Amino acid sequence: MAVKKVGNGTVSRISVSLPEAMAKDLDRMVVARGFESRSQAIADMMHRSLVEHKSESDDEVMVGTITLFYRNSVAGLQKLLADMQARHIDEVISSLHVHLAHNKTMEVILVQGPASKLQKIADKMTSCRGVISGRMQLMAALIPQVHPFIEKPKSKQAKK
Repeated sequence: MAVKKVGNGTVSRISVSLPEAMAKDLDRMVVARGFESRSQAIADMMHRSLVEHKSESDDEVMVGTITLFYRNSVAGLQKLLADMQARHIDEVISSLHVHLAHNKTMEVILVQGPASKLQKIADKMTSCRGVISGRMQLMAALIPQVHPFIEKPKSKQAKK
C-alpha cells in the first residue's frame, strides 16, 4: 500500500480488481453521478459501508436522521411521535414534518447519540401503528456543542 501526502492529509493507494462487467457499471455510475474519478466513487461507497458497519458494531456517538412516512389520520399518532421525541430529548436535536397529499405526513428527525440507542429510538418510531415506512441514516460526524456547560456556583446554604 503506497501512502501519498495530499494537502493537509495523506492518501493510501490500493489496487482493486473487478470483473469487467462491474468495472463498466462503475464507469457508468461515475459519469451519471458526476464523480471526478473511479477512486472518488469507490471512496464514497466505502465510506457509506464503513459508517454502516460502525453503527452496527460500535456504540460510537453519531449524527443522523430518522425519516418517517405515516398516515396523519391515525388517531394519536402525531402525539405519540412527539412524546417519544420529548422522552429522548438528549438525542433528538430537531424535527420537521411536512403534510403531504392524501392524509400522509413525512417527518425528518435530526438525532445524535450512541448508534445503538438511536437505532432503538428509530425502531420504536417506525413500528408505531400508522407509520407506513421509516428509515434511519447515520453519519460518522458530530454536531458541535452550541452552548458550553457552565457549572453554577453552589449557594452558601448548600455548602453548610
